[in-house]
Amino acid sequence: MIRADRVINARGLLCPKPLLMARQALKTLQSGQVLQVIADDIATRMTFHAFLAQSGDELLELSEQGTEIHHYIKKK
Repeated sequence: MIRADRVINARGLLCPKPLLMARQALKTLQSGQVLQVIADDIATRMTFHAFLAQSGDELLELSEQGTEIHHYIKKK
């Protein structure tokens, strides 16, 4: 299990809001820290991958738990 330094609850929000929240939260983290984003908008799977490809931050894990999608992102 991955331990997150910060957790963002983006349940009930549609893209791009979860992505914007994640981007803002990543700015507050130090290199190597982990952000967990919990969302239920299926579009976050694609938008997060595209964002991380540009930002250089690392997607450690993406898991689905019922209708929730848990993104674990390591700050570069």
